[in-house]
Amino acid sequence: MSDGSKERPKVTAGLDLGDKYSYLCLIDSEGGQVIEEGRLRTTPEALRRRFASEQQLRIAIETGTHSPWVSRLLEECGHEVLVANARKLRLIYSNQRKTDEVDAENLARLARVDPKLLYPLKHRGEGSQAHLAIIRSRQALVGARTQLVNHVRGAVKSFGARLPKCPARSFHKRASEHIPEVLMPALGPILEQRSARSPSASANTSGN
Repeated sequence: MSDGSKERPKVTAGLDLGDKYSYLCLIDSEGGQVIEEGRLRTTPEALRRRFASEQQLRIAIETGTHSPWVSRLLEECGHEVLVANARKLRLIYSNQRKTDEVDAENLARLARVDPKLLYPLKHRGEGSQAHLAIIRSRQALVGARTQLVNHVRGAVKSFGARLPKCPARSFHKRASEHIPEVLMPALGPILEQRSARSPSASANTSGN
Protein backbone atom coordinates (compact mmCIF):
# COMPACT_ATOMS: atom_id res chain seq x y z
CA MET A 1 0.00 0.00 0.00
CA SER A 2 1.27 3.46 -0.83
CA ASP A 3 0.89 6.75 0.97
CA GLY A 4 0.47 8.53 -2.35
CA SER A 5 3.92 10.12 -2.27
CA LYS A 6 5.27 8.51 -5.44
CA GLU A 7 4.38 9.39 -8.99
CA ARG A 8 0.74 8.80 -9.78
CA PRO A 9 -0.06 6.05 -12.33
CA LYS A 10 -1.74 7.19 -15.54
CA VAL A 11 -4.89 5.21 -14.74
CA THR A 12 -6.73 4.99 -11.43
CA ALA A 13 -9.13 2.18 -10.63
CA GLY A 14 -11.92 1.60 -8.17
CA LEU A 15 -12.78 -2.02 -7.44
CA ASP A 16 -15.99 -2.58 -5.49
CA LEU A 17 -15.56 -6.08 -4.04
CA GLY A 18 -18.53 -8.41 -3.91
CA ASP A 19 -18.76 -11.96 -2.65
CA LYS A 20 -19.16 -13.48 -6.11
CA TYR A 21 -18.62 -10.56 -8.48
CA SER A 22 -16.73 -7.29 -8.22
CA TYR A 23 -17.27 -4.12 -10.22
CA LEU A 24 -14.33 -2.30 -11.82
CA CYS A 25 -14.12 1.32 -12.88
CA LEU A 26 -11.02 2.76 -14.57
CA ILE A 27 -10.58 6.51 -14.96
CA ASP A 28 -7.91 8.59 -16.63
CA SER A 29 -5.75 10.08 -13.88
CA GLU A 30 -5.16 13.29 -15.84
CA GLY A 31 -8.60 14.20 -17.14
CA GLY A 32 -10.79 12.12 -14.84
CA GLN A 33 -12.84 10.52 -17.63
CA VAL A 34 -14.17 7.00 -17.20
CA ILE A 35 -12.33 4.81 -19.67
CA GLU A 36 -13.59 1.37 -18.69
CA GLU A 37 -16.28 -0.21 -16.55
CA GLY A 38 -17.14 -3.83 -16.04
CA ARG A 39 -17.74 -6.77 -13.79
CA LEU A 40 -15.48 -9.69 -12.99
CA ARG A 41 -15.57 -12.68 -10.70
CA THR A 42 -14.14 -12.29 -7.20
CA THR A 43 -11.70 -15.17 -7.55
CA PRO A 44 -7.89 -15.23 -7.56
CA GLU A 45 -7.89 -16.64 -11.08
CA ALA A 46 -10.17 -13.94 -12.53
CA LEU A 47 -8.41 -11.07 -10.81
CA ARG A 48 -4.94 -12.29 -11.73
CA ARG A 49 -6.03 -12.81 -15.34
CA ARG A 50 -7.36 -9.23 -15.49
CA PHE A 51 -4.55 -7.41 -13.71
CA ALA A 52 -1.35 -9.45 -14.18
CA SER A 53 -0.53 -7.97 -17.59
CA GLU A 54 -2.09 -4.55 -16.99
CA GLN A 55 0.01 -1.38 -16.84
CA GLN A 56 0.63 -0.17 -13.32
CA LEU A 57 -2.59 1.12 -11.78
CA ARG A 58 -3.53 2.84 -8.58
CA ILE A 59 -6.38 0.63 -7.35
CA ALA A 60 -8.71 1.54 -4.50
CA ILE A 61 -10.73 -1.13 -2.70
CA GLU A 62 -12.75 -1.09 0.52
CA THR A 63 -12.03 -3.08 3.66
CA GLY A 64 -14.10 -6.23 3.88
CA THR A 65 -14.00 -10.01 3.83
CA HIS A 66 -12.08 -10.22 0.56
CA SER A 67 -9.87 -7.14 0.84
CA PRO A 68 -6.86 -8.85 2.56
CA TRP A 69 -6.20 -11.44 -0.12
CA VAL A 70 -7.27 -9.17 -2.99
CA SER A 71 -4.86 -6.42 -1.88
CA ARG A 72 -1.99 -8.92 -1.68
CA LEU A 73 -2.80 -10.33 -5.11
CA LEU A 74 -3.00 -6.89 -6.76
CA GLU A 75 0.29 -5.83 -5.18
CA GLU A 76 1.90 -9.04 -6.46
CA CYS A 77 0.72 -7.98 -9.92
CA GLY A 78 2.70 -4.75 -9.52
CA HIS A 79 -0.08 -2.29 -8.73
CA GLU A 80 -0.36 0.42 -6.11
CA VAL A 81 -3.19 -0.62 -3.81
CA LEU A 82 -5.14 1.64 -1.47
CA VAL A 83 -7.32 -0.20 1.07
CA ALA A 84 -9.99 2.32 2.04
CA ASN A 85 -11.47 2.39 5.53
CA ALA A 86 -15.11 1.60 4.77
CA ARG A 87 -16.38 3.15 8.01
CA LYS A 88 -15.07 6.56 7.06
CA LEU A 89 -16.17 6.68 3.45
CA ARG A 90 -19.16 8.94 4.04
CA LEU A 91 -19.24 9.88 0.36
CA ILE A 92 -20.22 6.33 -0.55
CA TYR A 93 -22.47 5.46 2.37
CA SER A 94 -24.45 8.72 2.26
CA ASN A 95 -25.03 8.46 -1.47
CA GLN A 96 -28.68 7.66 -2.19
CA ARG A 97 -27.69 6.30 -5.61
CA LYS A 98 -25.52 3.63 -4.01
CA THR A 99 -24.79 0.83 -6.47
CA ASP A 100 -21.73 -1.28 -7.22
CA GLU A 101 -21.02 0.92 -10.25
CA VAL A 102 -21.27 4.16 -8.26
CA ASP A 103 -19.15 2.76 -5.42
CA ALA A 104 -16.40 1.67 -7.82
CA GLU A 105 -16.34 5.06 -9.54
CA ASN A 106 -16.29 6.95 -6.24
CA LEU A 107 -13.38 4.84 -5.04
CA ALA A 108 -11.47 5.58 -8.23
CA ARG A 109 -12.16 9.32 -8.07
CA LEU A 110 -11.16 9.61 -4.42
CA ALA A 111 -7.95 7.71 -5.12
CA ARG A 112 -7.25 10.01 -8.09
CA VAL A 113 -7.82 13.27 -6.22
CA ASP A 114 -6.24 12.48 -2.85
CA PRO A 115 -5.57 8.99 -1.44
CA LYS A 116 -5.80 10.39 2.10
CA LEU A 117 -9.55 10.85 1.57
CA LEU A 118 -9.80 7.05 1.66
CA TYR A 119 -8.23 6.84 5.12
CA PRO A 120 -6.12 3.96 3.76
CA LEU A 121 -4.93 1.18 6.03
CA LYS A 122 -2.52 -1.71 5.73
CA HIS A 123 -3.71 -5.29 6.06
CA ARG A 124 -1.71 -7.88 7.97
CA GLY A 125 0.46 -10.27 6.03
CA GLU A 126 -0.87 -13.71 5.15
CA GLY A 127 0.94 -15.37 8.06
CA SER A 128 -0.33 -12.86 10.62
CA GLN A 129 -3.84 -13.15 9.20
CA ALA A 130 -3.73 -16.94 9.51
CA HIS A 131 -2.51 -16.66 13.12
CA LEU A 132 -5.32 -14.25 13.94
CA ALA A 133 -7.81 -16.68 12.37
CA ILE A 134 -6.61 -19.37 14.80
CA ILE A 135 -7.18 -17.05 17.75
CA ARG A 136 -10.65 -16.04 16.56
CA SER A 137 -11.62 -19.64 15.82
CA ARG A 138 -10.62 -20.65 19.33
CA GLN A 139 -12.64 -17.77 20.77
CA ALA A 140 -15.65 -18.86 18.70
CA LEU A 141 -15.33 -22.45 19.93
CA VAL A 142 -15.05 -21.39 23.57
CA GLY A 143 -18.04 -19.08 23.14
CA ALA A 144 -20.11 -21.85 21.57
CA ARG A 145 -19.13 -24.22 24.39
CA THR A 146 -20.22 -21.71 27.03
CA GLN A 147 -23.51 -21.13 25.23
CA LEU A 148 -24.26 -24.86 25.11
CA VAL A 149 -23.41 -25.33 28.80
CA ASN A 150 -25.65 -22.41 29.78
CA HIS A 151 -28.46 -23.81 27.64
CA VAL A 152 -28.28 -27.19 29.37
CA ARG A 153 -28.20 -25.61 32.83
CA GLY A 154 -31.16 -23.39 32.01
CA ALA A 155 -33.22 -26.27 30.63
CA VAL A 156 -32.55 -28.36 33.74
CA LYS A 157 -33.50 -25.47 36.05
CA SER A 158 -36.80 -25.09 34.22
CA PHE A 159 -37.64 -28.63 35.40
CA GLY A 160 -36.81 -27.85 39.02
CA ALA A 161 -33.42 -29.52 39.07
CA ARG A 162 -29.87 -28.17 39.19
CA LEU A 163 -26.55 -29.28 37.81
CA PRO A 164 -23.39 -29.33 39.97
CA LYS A 165 -20.61 -26.80 39.50
CA CYS A 166 -17.77 -28.28 37.52
CA PRO A 167 -15.08 -27.32 34.98
CA ALA A 168 -16.41 -26.78 31.49
CA ARG A 169 -14.16 -29.46 30.01
CA SER A 170 -15.70 -32.17 32.23
CA PHE A 171 -19.25 -30.81 32.10
CA HIS A 172 -20.56 -33.46 29.71
CA LYS A 173 -19.47 -36.23 32.09
CA ARG A 174 -20.87 -34.73 35.30
CA ALA A 175 -24.09 -33.30 33.86
CA SER A 176 -25.52 -36.52 32.42
CA GLU A 177 -25.92 -38.01 35.90
CA HIS A 178 -28.16 -35.14 37.04
CA ILE A 179 -30.33 -34.42 34.00
CA PRO A 180 -33.98 -35.52 34.38
CA GLU A 181 -34.74 -38.52 32.18
CA VAL A 182 -37.48 -36.65 30.37
CA LEU A 183 -34.91 -34.09 29.17
CA MET A 184 -32.37 -36.56 27.83
CA PRO A 185 -33.84 -36.66 24.28
CA ALA A 186 -33.37 -32.89 24.11
CA LEU A 187 -30.07 -32.47 25.95
CA GLY A 188 -28.38 -35.79 25.24
CA PRO A 189 -27.23 -34.76 21.73
CA ILE A 190 -25.71 -31.58 23.19
CA LEU A 191 -23.73 -33.58 25.71
CA GLU A 192 -22.54 -35.88 22.92
CA GLN A 193 -21.27 -32.84 21.02
CA ARG A 194 -19.57 -31.57 24.16
CA SER A 195 -17.84 -34.90 24.65
CA ALA A 196 -15.89 -34.23 21.47
CA ARG A 197 -12.42 -32.78 22.03
CA SER A 198 -12.81 -29.14 23.03
CA PRO A 199 -10.32 -26.26 22.78
CA SER A 200 -8.06 -25.82 25.77
CA ALA A 201 -9.10 -22.95 27.96
CA SER A 202 -8.34 -21.94 31.49
CA ALA A 203 -11.81 -20.51 32.17
CA ASN A 204 -14.30 -22.80 33.88
CA THR A 205 -18.04 -22.56 33.50
CA SER A 206 -20.24 -22.90 36.55
CA GLY A 207 -23.78 -21.91 37.48
CA ASN A 208 -26.05 -21.38 40.46
